[in-house]
Amino acid sequence: MNQVERWFGLITQRQIRRGSFVSAKDLVAKIEAFVATYNVQAKPFQWTATSDAILAKLERLSKAICGT
Repeated sequence: MNQVERWFGLITQRQIRRGSFVSAKDLVAKIEAFVATYNVQAKPFQWTATSDAILAKLERLSKAICGT
């Protein structure tokens, strides 16, 4: 799920946020153009965090939420 979120974040950051669109069709066309351009040199997303680091972060979050 995080990799999908990262992909949409990338589209938002590089194409949507700075764009100006006259219609929904224009937005879709620009997103499709971005995807086509990106796919030419696409590389798979890779996890950079270890499982221990992820679990430690979850533990800290759980403590902050529960107060224990």
